[in-house]
Amino acid sequence: MTTIDYRDGVVTMIDQTRLPTDEVLLEIRDVPTLVAAIARLSVRGAPAIGVAGAFGVVLAARVHHPTVDRAEFEAAIDSIRHARPTAVNLARMVDRVASIARRDPAAAEAEAHQIRAEELAASVSMGDLGADLVIELVNKPRADVMTICNTGGLAAVERGTALAVVQTLHERSQLGEALPLETRPLLQGARLTAWELKKMGAPFRLLVDSAGPFLLSRGAADVVLIGADRIAANGDTANKIGSFSLALAARHAGVPFIVVAPESTVDMATASGDDIEIEDRGSAEVASVLGYPTAPSGTDAVNPAFDVTPVELITALVTNRRVVRFDQNQSLSS
Repeated sequence: MTTIDYRDGVVTMIDQTRLPTDEVLLEIRDVPTLVAAIARLSVRGAPAIGVAGAFGVVLAARVHHPTVDRAEFEAAIDSIRHARPTAVNLARMVDRVASIARRDPAAAEAEAHQIRAEELAASVSMGDLGADLVIELVNKPRADVMTICNTGGLAAVERGTALAVVQTLHERSQLGEALPLETRPLLQGARLTAWELKKMGAPFRLLVDSAGPFLLSRGAADVVLIGADRIAANGDTANKIGSFSLALAARHAGVPFIVVAPESTVDMATASGDDIEIEDRGSAEVASVLGYPTAPSGTDAVNPAFDVTPVELITALVTNRRVVRFDQNQSLSS
């Protein structure tokens, strides 16, 4: 399964809003359509939207030459950078390819493909490092793993971040079962993670969000694995809303809580979680489920897409390059 690719002026991506009932491949040829796809979550997950943003710069450079149509090019770049504010990967990868495009527009495509290749390699590395750490921490031949949202190939290029660890454990016959949370309000765990787990043939059972903390207290899982949209310099981690609740429950239950994300998600320019902008996606998503109203018309809602888990509740961070053991007083700068 390949989530996103680019060839001959066309960005192709799986439309994640249509899963699991319909497997639809979008073909995107212009920046406004790409920005809309990112905003409506047709593509989501920090690594995947970073790749989408990189290819978006290539689309922009095809229409607006970076030196001839400078104002138009910069406006297009700005619109991509700000399509979603919390995940650092989007702005970082857009800036990386845009800096190349301003010097040599013809080289932008190769740089964007390089970013895609790096994310794929990162997923393989995170799966290996994370699986090794899980088995070390749980000290069992098989681990039962709880996770939230979607952190698989749909959130990256292939394999993913936290779900890459689950996939590697499964391939090594070291997975007991996966316990994904459904992940309200958009049900990424039910629609996407369960879909990926079924495709890989991994044993799993789906949980409602509010059951996760209680089941941790009853020993249902040996470890919690989450992804990340931004990791601050002190280790505070922004991820899908509900992650903080799992971290609190994991601490209460004495269960390791591990963040799995590529190095590109670590933002040393953001001092702590207090400095991370949290996207609020409005009332409609909360007052309905997949377009069907579940609350009275006109109901207002608070809908933060992410929360921040303080580093004190995180056992370790696994990236594609290293394992940082926060429980052993290691830091991102050490």
